[in-house]
Amino acid sequence: MTTLVTGSSGTIGTRLVEMMLERKIPVMGIDWMPNKWQPSVHAVTRQCDLRDFQALERLELPADVDTIIHLAANARVYELVEDPDRARDNMMTTYNVLEYARRKGIRRFLFASSREVYGNAGHETYSEDMITVPGCESPYTASKIAGEALMQAYTRCYSMDHIIFRFSNVYGMYDDSNRVIPLFLRLAQNNETLVVFGKEKCLDFTYIDDTVEGVLLGLERFDAVKNGTYNLAYGEGTTILHLAERVKDLTGSTSEIRIASSRRGEVTNYVADISQAKAALGYTPKTSFADGIRRTAEWYGAHT
Repeated sequence: MTTLVTGSSGTIGTRLVEMMLERKIPVMGIDWMPNKWQPSVHAVTRQCDLRDFQALERLELPADVDTIIHLAANARVYELVEDPDRARDNMMTTYNVLEYARRKGIRRFLFASSREVYGNAGHETYSEDMITVPGCESPYTASKIAGEALMQAYTRCYSMDHIIFRFSNVYGMYDDSNRVIPLFLRLAQNNETLVVFGKEKCLDFTYIDDTVEGVLLGLERFDAVKNGTYNLAYGEGTTILHLAERVKDLTGSTSEIRIASSRRGEVTNYVADISQAKAALGYTPKTSFADGIRRTAEWYGAHT
């Protein structure tokens, strides 16, 4: 049976489809952009704007699609604070893909949510039961909470089973966005100032291969773990200030590091409790921040 991956030209989508192809897992991707990173992923990607339900219906998909992994989203938190229409697009995209699945009889759905749903509640670590709507910090957060609510509704009303993954600051290859790590690497290579928004800001950075392995474990063990929610992270925190210092060291940069106030809508401290993913999925992240940021800097050095 074929798995459909939305957002297959994005960072996580590219690596996920690449690894599925390597493991001979039948897969097809959908994205509104061609894949610029991997010809093999581009070859199995169909272009479609998922905000347009009629365009989605017109796609010729394999008849044996039985699972959807929904990654497609506008994912830069502060950009959605500045332009909340992009959060609306996330909600519409999730609804359209779910509704497409319902009409086509596709009963297995894996959804990419975010650690942003936990807000700034002040906990040392966050387990899956700690989400609260009053803790919603941003339009991006709202779009992910809405997506999770839709998963639950479609499971209850239409017998569509799901898995919700809450990702946390995924980094590695295939990312030339303004996310903090590729942004800092580009700035450092040009000896430009690195701005840290929040001196104490501390987040749980997850190397991309660990994230993808977690998703593939969910796909492999779907029937045993379905209708559950799982944090996919490394389980340790790293400050943005330390990140900036490591990027400078790894690139030999003379960039100044400047501290600024935290920005509206952003979670300032998050470390994941990953015990539930370990127990249910057998998820064991292997790449420490020290190793992952070194690999990432090497990859960008070779590709930029």
